[in-house]
Amino acid sequence: MSNSVQSLEKEISRRRTFAIISHPDAGKTTLTERILHAGGAIQMAGSVRAKREQRRTRSDWMNIEKDRGISVVTSVMTFEYGGCIFNLLDTPGHEDFSEDTYRTLTAVDAAVMVIDAAKGIEARTRKLFEICRLRDIPIVTFINKMDREAQDPFDLLHEVASALALETTPLTWPVGRAAKFLGTYDLRKDSMRLKEEVVDNDERILQMQEEVELAKVGLPEFNLDDFNAGFLTPVFFGSAIKELGVADLLDALAEFGPSPRNQPSQERQVAANEASMTALVFKIQANMDPNHRDRIAFARICSGRLERGMKLKHTRTGKTFALHTPQFFFARDRQLAEEAFAGDVVGIPNHGTLRIGDTLTEGEDLQFTGVPYFAPEILRRVNLKDAMKAKKLKQALTELAEEGVVQLFKPQDGSAPIVGVVGVLQLDVLQTRLKHEYGVDITFDNISFSQARWVQGDKLTIERFINSNRSAIADDIDGDPVFLSTSDFMMQRAVDANKELSFHDIKQIGIGVTS
Repeated sequence: MSNSVQSLEKEISRRRTFAIISHPDAGKTTLTERILHAGGAIQMAGSVRAKREQRRTRSDWMNIEKDRGISVVTSVMTFEYGGCIFNLLDTPGHEDFSEDTYRTLTAVDAAVMVIDAAKGIEARTRKLFEICRLRDIPIVTFINKMDREAQDPFDLLHEVASALALETTPLTWPVGRAAKFLGTYDLRKDSMRLKEEVVDNDERILQMQEEVELAKVGLPEFNLDDFNAGFLTPVFFGSAIKELGVADLLDALAEFGPSPRNQPSQERQVAANEASMTALVFKIQANMDPNHRDRIAFARICSGRLERGMKLKHTRTGKTFALHTPQFFFARDRQLAEEAFAGDVVGIPNHGTLRIGDTLTEGEDLQFTGVPYFAPEILRRVNLKDAMKAKKLKQALTELAEEGVVQLFKPQDGSAPIVGVVGVLQLDVLQTRLKHEYGVDITFDNISFSQARWVQGDKLTIERFINSNRSAIADDIDGDPVFLSTSDFMMQRAVDANKELSFHDIKQIGIGVTS
């Protein structure tokens, strides 16, 4: 094996690319901040709610996030810890932004699932876990808020195992509970990380020792193959706000977190250690820096080594794309990336050339798959307050739709554009961003349509269907036809009356539409 190949494989093996997922209020944003602090990426870690000191979590940078104390966009943060390069993707915590979360999970190799020690498995946690399982993403569990009143650790482990059909293996154990929570005991290393010194006969130490003996007898040992296959989750206990148990989690991710995985494309499986560079665009973010009206495409390097200045093939258009200023991100801050390796996430400034789902290669015709758009659950017509700003609104809606903030549908009868969202908070974000970033004031009008489905079939059949249903047909951002229906009954009626066509509620980039 040549030195260059060895060097490439060594660099790729050091990458750890993971997302943090949780139900809202389980402490995901605080854990993100503490991970960055423990990894040396930020100097001061303050509570998300410490408004008096104005300490804001670095991953939450949009105004609406600061106002509401939630994450509504995916942030990317790169840092080094334990000899590994970590790419941490902080996903939206609110269910209204599930599309953004799903697309982000196409770019990671593992996920950290945060669970509130008092509440256990919650609805959003379960849904996000199911998405991870569909993608065979290994999951590490962090049971948070052990410094507060919490369920018994054995009950929590049993709940995770039964609710998610996962083997649970605790790798740390809590020492003390609630206000008496002292830190953690490492079951594999027989060592403790405590916030203060205690005597051996401290009741909390004695309770922990008794529970650990029961855990070792009654619970499965950690098995790396089962973890990588998604059958087993290692479990860590802690308190993000007290920064207890966070180092345990990071050490484990460095030790056995999966290195970059193979990525599926239409043509073949792409191995991370291939010499040729390939990348998948999984997110677009406009106006991260409002002063410069920038537009960043976030790309996961799927194979090989990226070098600044290299010329790549943009496979959707067949055109050459020059990589002048790839960037590493720490939330809103950034630095130039002279090189990057499989597993890394880089930001690529562009002026609308790159779209979600695009593939970049060194010449090969490839299209990575698995990036989805879901049929929206809420449809609204956009009402512009100032008709003189119609052109600016059109541009803004197109850019924000390309970014994935909303889905944009242009009715073929020429009426005003329709936006589709999963949840109402997306409408708030759209309205806020249009006003603050584009200077456009809008309101939303209710419409009779409640469902949207992508229509697929041969060209002539689709044309006949469109001509017969012109007032209920719109084009999505790619120009693909979408049928709009007023009810479940009317949708089923259209399906039954057009057996030669198929109606789909998922459009998957690289594959097309699927039921």
